Amino acid sequence: MAVFRPFRAIRPLPEYASEVAELPYDVMSTEEARIRAEGRPHSFLRVDKAEIELSPETDLYSRQVYLKAKENMDKLVSDGICAQDATPCYYIYRQIMNGRAQTGIVGCASIDDYTSGVIKRHELTRADKELDRINHVDTCDANTGPIFLAYRPSGAVRRIIEKYEHTEPVYDFTADWVLNTVWVVSDPADDEALKKAFAGIPALYIADGHHRCASAVQVGQARRESHPGYTGEEEFNYFLAVAFDSSELAIMDYNRVIKDLNGMSVSEFLDRLDENFIHRYVGEAHYRPGRRHEFGMYIDGSWYSLTAKDDICNEPDPVDRLDVSILQKNVIDPLFGITDPRVDKRIDFIGGIRGLGELERRCQTDMRVAFAMYPTSLDELMEIADAGELMPPKSTWFEPKLLSGLFIHLLR
Repeated sequence: MAVFRPFRAIRPLPEYASEVAELPYDVMSTEEARIRAEGRPHSFLRVDKAEIELSPETDLYSRQVYLKAKENMDKLVSDGICAQDATPCYYIYRQIMNGRAQTGIVGCASIDDYTSGVIKRHELTRADKELDRINHVDTCDANTGPIFLAYRPSGAVRRIIEKYEHTEPVYDFTADWVLNTVWVVSDPADDEALKKAFAGIPALYIADGHHRCASAVQVGQARRESHPGYTGEEEFNYFLAVAFDSSELAIMDYNRVIKDLNGMSVSEFLDRLDENFIHRYVGEAHYRPGRRHEFGMYIDGSWYSLTAKDDICNEPDPVDRLDVSILQKNVIDPLFGITDPRVDKRIDFIGGIRGLGELERRCQTDMRVAFAMYPTSLDELMEIADAGELMPPKSTWFEPKLLSGLFIHLLR
């Protein structure tokens, strides 16, 4: 059963919340972050991507960057922009995007639940990306960005949320076209009720933030080694997360662009595709797939639909039935020679929030062919996680993204 407990968040004073809160560090480049934070001295990008305050020649993974992050985080407190709550509590965090609401509970999850499998993952992580966040968490002595978790619906959690949704929020602002609203769970009896409700939830699923989660766990384990008398109650045994009812979540498409045709002509490429797909010319208008096992393809200014043939869709393994797996096993690997998409520089991944126009733009600049995907479902994610299996990289794109800077969890 899941351990999910309240904590004393460092968070912005209400009048500064919209000035501090930022998109996660990993959805933008350093240059995009530098431009976004310009003229905004309290932007949390100065913590999560502290290199924007240093020379452009600075190594992104140098100790100087992590020390600057710690300095900027501490300055938010010393300047009176953020303050730590006096007592541990949960927080309710609602986001509304394009009329769809998702409401989560902000708290701290257990590193033991991660290692035991109560917190289930569905993606592999990269060691270099883990090391970056390990150094960031360890130097800041804090989790600065929340892990996005999902749980199967719980009536007990829902009742607490509904109680507070009709009260005055502590934050209520719009950022990047998303309305963000936060309530503090101020009644200790409600905190206990939430703790008990999560104790009755058999599993939590990582929706987004695999690298942040793995890094937080590794920092916690290292702290245990340096504190052999630890009791398990210390804050380093837990990490910052927001847990959402899975029925409220939506996954967007996570699309692929490829740099070249691996020596094939377009006609040769289409002939090879016909071995496992039925292709149809669509024209110049965007083509978005409307069902599983269907793909949109853009090449040389034209869109095509690709429909996978039945014999490559009826695999017994749930991972092999995923559209991202079908494309990888039957196109990206055998036709383009990209065997490990996590590291190959000839492939890139485009989140669905950027739209199909971004696929066209990339193919007109630095890439040759694009594939528009039908989104992976929450049911597929949970089925795979429950089976202890892993999805291929870049299988899911969740929107809206959880903002960083609204909650900081100290490890001491």
